[in-house]
Amino acid sequence: MPELPEVEVTRLGIHPYIEGRRVSGLILRRDGLRWPFPVNLPQLIVGQTILSTGRRGKYLLLHFGHGSLLIHLGMSGNLRIMPPETPAQKHDHVDIVLGEQMLRLTDPRRFGAVLWHDNTNGSLEEHLLLRKLGVEPLSDQFTSDLMFQQTRQRSAAIKQVLLAGDVVVGVGNIYACESLFRAGINPKTAANRISRKRYQALSVVIRQILAEAIKQGGSTLKDFVGADGKTGYFQQSYFVYDRAGEACRVCQGTIRHITQGQRSSFYCVNCQK
Repeated sequence: MPELPEVEVTRLGIHPYIEGRRVSGLILRRDGLRWPFPVNLPQLIVGQTILSTGRRGKYLLLHFGHGSLLIHLGMSGNLRIMPPETPAQKHDHVDIVLGEQMLRLTDPRRFGAVLWHDNTNGSLEEHLLLRKLGVEPLSDQFTSDLMFQQTRQRSAAIKQVLLAGDVVVGVGNIYACESLFRAGINPKTAANRISRKRYQALSVVIRQILAEAIKQGGSTLKDFVGADGKTGYFQQSYFVYDRAGEACRVCQGTIRHITQGQRSSFYCVNCQK
């Protein structure tokens, strides 16, 4: 599943081509993905200008003067810039035409979404899908003090708290595993048993790892490609994720695999306490 870095890589890839561009056409090849498309979506955006792009968690945002389009890539979706005459393939569900180019949404598993938030409904942050999201990990609001204070009553494992997204948003499975390794924290440790000092280390490495992944174009997941059609290279830097049974790159111990909340966790029992 595309995580925050992959979504941000996609945003960075498309925004030079779509910001300030007028939508000249919209092609919907089905009536929805995970949720139905807004029935009046063509009337809402055709003829309107995309003023800017943004991201909240794993949601891509296209901002218009009267509202915002929310796009989620689901488990295997991608957005690509291409000529408008490019023939559609089986899983190409949405084309946003911008004159001599278009933005195409491809989603083989159809777990993605294209939704609309109108400015008359209030702040975008109050949208049903966004209102309960935690702070952005690359923002100034993400601090070790925040993590420490927000976890004093959380007895769940720290890995589960990171994935929940209500304290900090967008630290998905891959990057949670890698961050906990670099911070030396066992993923099974109860969140309320982690000290302020250890949260300081964890907050720093979360920022570092997400920034590194964005710089390297995300991870080479099974289906993810950026807007330019290229896969990312952060996978080559994994210390623990998907390396069960292999030697730890720090201590040469064996990387272990466990399941937490139906998600795979990878860690080094020697390096992570």
